[in-house]
Amino acid sequence: MPGRQPAKTPALQSQDPSQGGCGESPRAVYFEREGLLDGVGEPGRTERLMLLEQLSRDGVPVAELRRHTAQGTLVFLAAERVIAGPARYNAAQVAELAGVEVSFLLAARRAMGLPVPGPDERSFLEADVEAVRTASVAREAGISEEEMLELIRTLGRGLARSAEAMRALALRLVLEPGVGEHELAQRYAHVAAELAPLARSLVVNLLTVHLRQVAESEAISAADRAAGRLPGSREMTVCFADLVGFTRLGAHVEPHELSRLAMRLEELASEVCEPPVTLVKTIGDAAMLTSAEPAPLIGATLALVDLAEQEGEQFPALRAGVAIGPALSRAGDWFGPPVNLASRITAIARPGSVLTEGVLRGRVSGDYRFSFAGERRVHGVHEPVALYRVRRSADAGP
Repeated sequence: MPGRQPAKTPALQSQDPSQGGCGESPRAVYFEREGLLDGVGEPGRTERLMLLEQLSRDGVPVAELRRHTAQGTLVFLAAERVIAGPARYNAAQVAELAGVEVSFLLAARRAMGLPVPGPDERSFLEADVEAVRTASVAREAGISEEEMLELIRTLGRGLARSAEAMRALALRLVLEPGVGEHELAQRYAHVAAELAPLARSLVVNLLTVHLRQVAESEAISAADRAAGRLPGSREMTVCFADLVGFTRLGAHVEPHELSRLAMRLEELASEVCEPPVTLVKTIGDAAMLTSAEPAPLIGATLALVDLAEQEGEQFPALRAGVAIGPALSRAGDWFGPPVNLASRITAIARPGSVLTEGVLRGRVSGDYRFSFAGERRVHGVHEPVALYRVRRSADAGP
């Protein structure tokens, strides 16, 4: 058997698998020694060996093989290299090429929600250089580092979810019972390579559409223009709607079923949102909607509760709280008293109902009627809040 190869530079590509001793190829012995075959029995061991040998021939360092094996993501490694290319730079090299400080590079990395590698770890790609170089140009144009990091953080949240959705889609196309690691890795890499250009085009086009929508809908007051400042707080109506008993349900159903319910809530919330009503975000079992006009938001909220009921017994009941007041928009989210109040009211509402407060009741009439639901102490509000259940005027009942 050949002598022990140094862990740092194993000459795996030049070895002949047929020359191993004890029925094992030199590569198998090496991979075994590195812990890359731990806990893998037949027939999975053969598939794992084929995958490791392919990745090794493609130049993947053993440290990267160990990391992905420990994380259980080895089957995605081939696709990662097809899409983005091999990792080649450490942090200092990227900072020098992009013309930024290492501190800004690492801050941007954290803002994207990505792990920060060690100083000497070559885990940065050419795409990282281009992304940070773009940020550098933005800073030269007058955008502060804090503002740039806020934008990166916002984009990172949305794109991380998009990447997970794309990965699930690609897996659905290639995964089938009995497929081995090597075969699955090859299939996934092939599909990922085909979908990646489509995904890039989709992201750019969707961002363009949303930028246009924001340009058409964002109002800037005369006072803001005169002062040269960003739009300040303005009156907004805010709704939170959540699935009743979702947390308890998690103890009795599989995680994929919880995910299905959460995704279905997002689909239903999207269905009821038409301008001026906007779906701001979904957080697990809850959806947040806003509107500059209260009546359309109440209509959308009632429609959302109805759609949830139409889903049948397998879908949890929905409850909602709506409030109005001055709120501030930043990084695609809203902040202020009506956001907090709507969230608190939602926790009080009964399943299948929409609950609101007295100020909003005074702003809406005609198509809706309100029934007094009592006064409640609400965290963060000094005085008791008068609550009202809202229904469509045509609905029967007290």
